[in-house]
Amino acid sequence: MTQRKYDIIVVGGGHAGCEAASAAANLGKRVLLITMNLQTIGQMSCNPAMGGIAKGQIIREIDALGGYSAIITDKTMIQFKMLNKSKGPAMWSPRAQSDRMQFAHAWRVQLENLINLDFWQDMVVDLIIKNGVIKGVITALGTKIFAKCVILTNGTFLNGEIHVGEKQFKGGRSGERASYGISAALEKAGFKTGRMKTGTPPRIDGRTINYNKLEEDAGDIEPKNFSFLKQDNVTDQVPCHIGYTNKKVHEILEKGFKMSPLFNGNIKGLGPRYCPSIEDKITRFNEKEQHQIFVEPEGRETCEVYINGFSTSLPENVQHEALRKIKGFEKAKMLRPGYAIEYDYFPPIQLNHSLETKLIKNLFFAGQINGTTGYEEAACQGLSAGINASFKIDGKNPFILKRNEAYIGVLIDDLVTKGTNEPYRMFTSRAEHRILLRQDNADLRLTHIGAKIGLAKEDRASRLNNKEAYIEELLNLIQNKNISPKEINPALESLGESTISINTRISKILSRPKVSFNHVIESKSLKGFFNKLGIKEDEIEQVEILTKYAGYIEKERENVEKSNRLENIQIPSKFNYNNIKSISSEGREKLSNIKPRTIGQASRISGVSPSDVSVLLVYMGR
Repeated sequence: MTQRKYDIIVVGGGHAGCEAASAAANLGKRVLLITMNLQTIGQMSCNPAMGGIAKGQIIREIDALGGYSAIITDKTMIQFKMLNKSKGPAMWSPRAQSDRMQFAHAWRVQLENLINLDFWQDMVVDLIIKNGVIKGVITALGTKIFAKCVILTNGTFLNGEIHVGEKQFKGGRSGERASYGISAALEKAGFKTGRMKTGTPPRIDGRTINYNKLEEDAGDIEPKNFSFLKQDNVTDQVPCHIGYTNKKVHEILEKGFKMSPLFNGNIKGLGPRYCPSIEDKITRFNEKEQHQIFVEPEGRETCEVYINGFSTSLPENVQHEALRKIKGFEKAKMLRPGYAIEYDYFPPIQLNHSLETKLIKNLFFAGQINGTTGYEEAACQGLSAGINASFKIDGKNPFILKRNEAYIGVLIDDLVTKGTNEPYRMFTSRAEHRILLRQDNADLRLTHIGAKIGLAKEDRASRLNNKEAYIEELLNLIQNKNISPKEINPALESLGESTISINTRISKILSRPKVSFNHVIESKSLKGFFNKLGIKEDEIEQVEILTKYAGYIEKERENVEKSNRLENIQIPSKFNYNNIKSISSEGREKLSNIKPRTIGQASRISGVSPSDVSVLLVYMGR
């Protein structure tokens, strides 16, 4: 290959790159995915799991829009759990253990079935930029490849450096080389850069673990799917296990601190605050005598086990000695040590909401290059970048999800508005409208949008239309039909609830916290409905949530309307904030640097005060 031309080049084959390439190819664009190793496309670099708190919501949103992460997860799932079921539905989050090798294989197969997608194994070492517009890339083989748009999804590979104790060596992931050249090209173009750090725990030979001394952590009795298409169901779930560190483990680890790159100054980049290494845990929470660890199998047909909660960059002999003091790990053999990795990232305030860079037209960033951490955060950025690069070529307006529409919208708005100087991870607490952004209604929120874009195909739209009709009819029924004391009082008494003396609306009974649809499902008023349309668990759950939380949902929709008033007030892209002297100097500096699109975005910038926003509103004639 000496020269080729594509619509879109995607650099990097991780979670962001896979979603970006597949989205663009499905939108009819001729796409080239360039990766340094075709055998590691879609690889789970860290833990073998998808989803979790807020992350599960993101995967379901990707699925609703027509992405593939949920489908791949369902195909390769070995255990499923719905987290936080003891809390309200806004906090429920699906999580799955995946078979690591099968996960990557399933992604490769999925991508190879896309006729618009080509592959090339090589390292991109430079960018072709002319007059502020990206034109293509140059690879290590000296090949120039041209494209209308380029999406960079380089993960931890940009100038990656791995640390194990006092040992340091270049690498983008264990056993793989780092990527060089792109960072220099971007800095030359005027981009600001920084360094971040992440880490991973040691992998253990599961044959040497005494599971009888650990707590079993099984999956849900009735596992669900991630994808709303429900094509694959996990069977014969594989259990995880729970163990605990102890004082002896901590003492051994502390002896190695003088050789830790975290404490001896070798690591300069900031690590993830909410996923600390075992060294950090011992230091920050020194009053604790033990820390929980999760023993997670890497797949059905491998003995390799991931020790979640024991991320470390201490010397390998210290890691091994400490692990063997954990109950159940007395004879544990280590397959590979944990390590920390430092890599380049580019502060995301240099991006527009479309994830196109402000400095270079048609150049998009997605994933850890933007300072995020996590497969899910990377995947949703890749999907957004793939859509927006396609839209840019077609001359369409950018695809931008609002904060009240999706966690994806929250994540991207946080990145481009507030920036980040430490690895950004999504939490439910980051979403101010989380009662609306639940995992159960991601399809109701986003599938119509996905269909309009062209990613959510007919089968998704058909499923959604049937689901919406069922929900509407059932809601209407319970709001207008009564249940008799004879039918419901026995259940109310068993629940310790006050009984009723007259016929009462089913919706009123169902709004009680302890009452579920199981208690009213046999009532005369509902039997005809279920005999005709059947019992559909997801739809019934949706109706129950909408009934129990009706007041909260309505209040949140009112809040959305208020915030949208500010979101609808546009700020001209070339607006000169220095002309408004009544705005604080910090506010002027931040506004000039970030260039918010709307008054709403301006109000979320750190350092822009409410009085600054009021001045802007007056200046805009509002």
